[in-house]
Amino acid sequence: GRGSRKIMWYKVAKPAEYLAITGYGIKDIKLAKKAWILPGQSCITFDVSPVNYTLEVQAMSAENLPFLLPAVFTIGPRVDNPESLLKYARLIPSHAKPSSHVKELVEGIIEGETRVVAASMTNKELFKGTKGLKSELLTKVQLELNQFGLLLYHANVKQFLDVPGHEYFSYSGQKTQMVAANQAKVHDAEARMKEVGSKTREGQTFQNAKKVDADTKICSTQRQEESRTLTEVNLIQKEWVPEVVKELITIIECSYSDSCGQTETCNSSVDNGV
Repeated sequence: GRGSRKIMWYKVAKPAEYLAITGYGIKDIKLAKKAWILPGQSCITFDVSPVNYTLEVQAMSAENLPFLLPAVFTIGPRVDNPESLLKYARLIPSHAKPSSHVKELVEGIIEGETRVVAASMTNKELFKGTKGLKSELLTKVQLELNQFGLLLYHANVKQFLDVPGHEYFSYSGQKTQMVAANQAKVHDAEARMKEVGSKTREGQTFQNAKKVDADTKICSTQRQEESRTLTEVNLIQKEWVPEVVKELITIIECSYSDSCGQTETCNSSVDNGV
């Protein structure tokens, strides 16, 4: 409530409110949750709950491109700092509703800082998204709010909107989508080529493996044939050499017998041996 009375009265603020007391015995403003209001003093209550400010700010880039920036800012008094709370209490005039006065002030700060930040950014920088603008905007807005004991609790800066007759963002968005779609087709084609190449290499590897296997079998067969032939030769040699030696011995003996007059016996022996 507002006003002064000639009698003393007791005032208690609601959970989300503070009392701002001025007048007799108070140099500036006294803040309290509950207090006795003395004769010659005035008391007003003010709400410290954060408020949502929904705006659609029209701004312009460094290249004179007009656009709209839809955003929702949640702003309220900084209740954890007595000095900031006192600054906020000074905003509340006796001749107007606090909410109306603060609303005009906050919206003016947001619109002004948005235009300043946007004017420093190119069209391409803006098109990359709201992240860069949002970061700088929140910093600048908070610096201004500090003068009035206000805190920026949260900000939801949405995508930029085109102003009629300047369809830069919608055109650039369509172009980006086309480029992305074409790039996706290229990636898909490259993936298919890689798959074909992979299968080709697998086929070559399989063919090479079959060739190596066939060559191995041929070599194995050749070694087996060579081994078998060598075995047969050894057997023949084992069977044939003794016979030859025996025949040679017989021939030698016959030659010796001829010299001794025993020719018939030797011939008979040789014939039998052969």
